[in-house]
Amino acid sequence: MTTVGYWFIGFALVYTAFLITVSRIAKKKASDGSGFFVGGRGFNTLFVTVCITGLFSGSSYIAILELSYLTGISAIWYGVAETIHVLIIALVFIAPFRKKSLVTISGLLGDRYGEKVRAVSGAITAFTFPMWSVATALAFASALSVFTGISLIWSVVLTAILLLVYLQFGGMWSIGFTQLSNVIVFFIMLAIGVYAFLLNPGIDGIKVLFAERPEMASPDGAGIQTILAWFGTFLFNVILAQAAFQMALSCKTPSQGRNGLIYASVLGIPLIIGAVIFGLAAAHVVPDETRGLVAVPLYLMDILPAPLVGLFFLGFWAAALSWGAPCQFSGATSLGRDVGKAVNPRANELQLVRYTKWSLLILTVLMVGFALLRSEQSAWWNVLAWVTRNSATFAPVIAALFWPAVTRHAAFISLFTGSFSGLLWYHLSGWSVNEFFLNIHPVWIGMMVNMITIVIASLIGNMGNWEWKGSVRSIGFYTFVFSFALMIYMVSSIDFLYKNGVLGLVAMLITSGLFVACMNFIKLKKAAESIQKVI
Repeated sequence: MTTVGYWFIGFALVYTAFLITVSRIAKKKASDGSGFFVGGRGFNTLFVTVCITGLFSGSSYIAILELSYLTGISAIWYGVAETIHVLIIALVFIAPFRKKSLVTISGLLGDRYGEKVRAVSGAITAFTFPMWSVATALAFASALSVFTGISLIWSVVLTAILLLVYLQFGGMWSIGFTQLSNVIVFFIMLAIGVYAFLLNPGIDGIKVLFAERPEMASPDGAGIQTILAWFGTFLFNVILAQAAFQMALSCKTPSQGRNGLIYASVLGIPLIIGAVIFGLAAAHVVPDETRGLVAVPLYLMDILPAPLVGLFFLGFWAAALSWGAPCQFSGATSLGRDVGKAVNPRANELQLVRYTKWSLLILTVLMVGFALLRSEQSAWWNVLAWVTRNSATFAPVIAALFWPAVTRHAAFISLFTGSFSGLLWYHLSGWSVNEFFLNIHPVWIGMMVNMITIVIASLIGNMGNWEWKGSVRSIGFYTFVFSFALMIYMVSSIDFLYKNGVLGLVAMLITSGLFVACMNFIKLKKAAESIQKVI
């Protein structure tokens, strides 16, 4: 182990003790189910701000650092997409979801479609969250191993155990207090990184890098396909961002939740810019590595004293924790609270809290197990999680909010058809990280099948009980026109779209427009509305 490694371990031990102490204090505030799951709806603007900053800016910081080392300034588009994602949640969804007292997306589906849907959607959601957790933990671990020699697996084990310990105490309150600590450490890390950049290479060094490698200065260096995929990912994930909703909706009032999200998007800007700059600096000083998360520690170790490097990577660990904690907790809430409620409808809130604590243990074991199964490609777990969950729950969530005509049976089977088709397409892609069958991302296939299934099954299930109410002044008409025009473009430009890897995204946009048109035009007859509730 290097000197930097000893400094990092020392900082990490002190910080771990601090987080556990804070979590034990938080336990007093989580004395009942509401306190444990949503902080008793008592979060102020500050707590929402640090929770969301920790969740998105922490994971984005690690991702952008890696991307900027490999692709240059175009990595900033990842941060732009993430920021727009946060702002959409703030401006569109916080107020209505807070009025509904939403806890989880799987709980929303269960309340609308019944206990079978609650159980299945809760299980799917729960088992995908450890995939996101392990992806970020593995990315952090690859940097940690440079100066400590600790293996990737042991890094994940230590991270997973710490998450389990402090989440057990205070639930959402533990997340609130520890996210506040993590964000403070983020900005200490940011300050150290700026200092390192000014020492070497500075602005002149970046100019030299751009002169020697012009592609690093290109705004589309990552590739148009990849950049569009980032925006598509965040756009379509807005309605399913369960961990973000659970934290933001712990607010006292909708306005505090909305303001917290807006402030979080502002706080994330310096972290996004810093990640791009540090990745570029590492690319100039350590140009021959294949992984940015390996090059950055080598870069810092070359120019900074060991204590500062150790403190910088404490911020890296805080980023992994600040993403992993909400993911593990939200997944455990779906498994313990939603699946538990479906299995035992008579369970009281304290029983559901106990189920959730058991679920945290299960998801901790899963997180470590995933790391053992595939540790060499952390991004692969992100793809698998996204395909599995979004392909199952996208259409049912949209319909639960906006389309009463959907039957319980249609929602139930769409969970399976969407997820199965997405995973089947991923299988045909050879389970690759970025090379997909017919150059179409499997999540687009899964989500399209998800929407098509829920429409067809609902029309069949409501045969004779629905009617067509179209209007040229409705939003459905405009989305239909949009889809029709986009369909003509897709047919005429299919080779171009295929070669650039955006054929699937365009097809998804067409299907989404038609789905909105169906929701707008197809209505239940009034006499059938009461029947719908029991189907």
